Amino acid sequence: MLPKEIQLEVNKGAMLPLMEEFYTIQGEGSHTGRAAYFIRIGGCDVGCHWCDVKESWNAEIHPPTKVDLIVENAAKYADTVVVTGGEPLSWDMTLLTERLKEKNLKVHIETSGAFPLSGTWDWICLSPKKNKLPTQTVYDNAHELKVIIYNKHDFIFAEEQAELVNDNAILFLQPEWSKKEEMTPLIVDYVMNNPKWRVSLQTHKYLNIP
Repeated sequence: MLPKEIQLEVNKGAMLPLMEEFYTIQGEGSHTGRAAYFIRIGGCDVGCHWCDVKESWNAEIHPPTKVDLIVENAAKYADTVVVTGGEPLSWDMTLLTERLKEKNLKVHIETSGAFPLSGTWDWICLSPKKNKLPTQTVYDNAHELKVIIYNKHDFIFAEEQAELVNDNAILFLQPEWSKKEEMTPLIVDYVMNNPKWRVSLQTHKYLNIP
């Protein structure tokens, strides 16, 4: 249980449960290959069984950190910041994005969309999950839709989600890492037969970087 005054700061987004922050290369989606500073916020109740950062789920084990300190660290590195999780939209992102933009940083988010959109974003990557579907605000504003393909049924889910996202969103299919040998050939065939989709790979894992 957090002290009352800290909990109030967390509730209004002035402090956030910071799991980790690091400077690396964006490995997925439209901005693959670009340098970016990642801010990983703890806390997620979506519960994907194949999640590769399950340690991010419990917000209580990640210390509430002042947004101004997070921004100060981010501004030392690239001109692009990626806010990820966990599920960052389970917290109010308004103040964090305001402060980042005051530093003239481009601000991206990677989200399941399971909570209403908060904050001001230059790029929204929506990666929807079956067990907690996105809110309309995220469908309406996403710049890219990235569907993780774990099994063949996920192609059906991908098409369902493509019908719900706005018409300008770029559509990606990405193999789940542990199934990449099995699913990547299927994704290649699917994209060749359905060219509105593009292939996304977790290139940072091939490069052995964070």
